[in-house]
Amino acid sequence: MMWPPALLLLLLLLRRGTQAKPSPDAGPHGQGRVHHAAPLSEAPHDDAHGNFQYDHEAFLGREVAKEFDQLTPEESQARLGRIVDRMDRAGDGDGWVSLAELRSWIAHTQQRHIRDSVSAAWNTYDTDRDGRVGWEELRNATYGHYEPGEEFHDVEDAETYKKMLARDERRFRVADQDGDSMATREELTAFLHPEEFPHMRDIVIAETLEDLDRNKDGYVQVEEYIADLYTAEPGEEEPAWVQTEREQFRDFRDLNKDGKLDGSEVGHWVLPPAQDQPLVEANHLLHESDTDKDGRLSKAEILGNWNMFVGSQATNYGEDLTRHHDEL
Repeated sequence: MMWPPALLLLLLLLRRGTQAKPSPDAGPHGQGRVHHAAPLSEAPHDDAHGNFQYDHEAFLGREVAKEFDQLTPEESQARLGRIVDRMDRAGDGDGWVSLAELRSWIAHTQQRHIRDSVSAAWNTYDTDRDGRVGWEELRNATYGHYEPGEEFHDVEDAETYKKMLARDERRFRVADQDGDSMATREELTAFLHPEEFPHMRDIVIAETLEDLDRNKDGYVQVEEYIADLYTAEPGEEEPAWVQTEREQFRDFRDLNKDGKLDGSEVGHWVLPPAQDQPLVEANHLLHESDTDKDGRLSKAEILGNWNMFVGSQATNYGEDLTRHHDEL
C-alpha cells in the first residue's frame, strides 16, 4: 500500500510537529526550529510564603499534580511513598534517593506527554506486535510497502520521497543506539523527538543544515536564513521585521562573524544551551528535605517534607480553615 503523496506529506509533518512557515507577526525567526525546554511549572517558585505549587508540578508533572490536589493528606503521602520506592528502584536500589535519582525522576515526569504521544502511535509502527519497532516496520508504516528497487515508482515526485526515506533511515540508525535495527520505546521516542535527546543533537543539526543550505556549500548564508522565513513577492518592499532578522543573524547567530553559520553555530541556534532545570529543582528539594545533611534522602526525610513534594488541596484547605479559626 502507498499513501497518496499529499496525505503522506501531511502525515510526516504531523508526526514531527513541523510548523508552517511563520507569518511576519509570529515573532523571532525559526520558532518552529528552535528548541527551548519548557519551564517545569508556570507557577511562581514561592516557597518562602508556603506556596509549593511550583515544586508539586516540577516533581509530579502538571497533570498528575492536579490529581494529587484532589487527594487527602493520607492518600497523598501513601502515593508519595510509592514514588520514592520507584525512584530508588530506577537507580541503584540502595534504599536512598540520591541527587541523580531525584533529577532523573523530575526529567522523567516532565517528558510524560512525549512518551504518551509515542505510546498512542506505537501500534501503528509495531505491526508484528513483538514490542519493538524494526526499521522495515517503520518504513512500511510511513511510506507503504515496496519491493527493493521499486521505491516510489508510482508517484510523481519520487526523488523527494527517496530523500525523505534516506533521511529517516539515517535518523533511525542514530536513534537505534544498540545497532540491532530494532527500536525500543525509548529509541523510537528519540527518533520521533530527537531534540529531546543529547545523542540526537548532531542529527538535528545535520537536518537543519540540509533544510536551509540551498547552495549545498555546507553553511547557512544570511539569504538562506531569511529564505526559510520569508519569500518576497515581485516588487514587494522588504518588511522591517526581515531587516531585524538580518541583524539577528549578524549579531547573535553568526558567532565567529564570518558571514555564515556552520554546524556548531546552527546547533547553538536551534538547540541553545540551557540551564538543567530538573537538576536545579532536585538540588532544591534535596536541600530542603535532607535533615541530616548527608547529601541523600531517606524515605522518611521525603515523607517528612511531603507537603513540598506533593501536598494536596485538602491540606491547603485545612490550613486555611485553621488560620481563619485562629484569626477569629
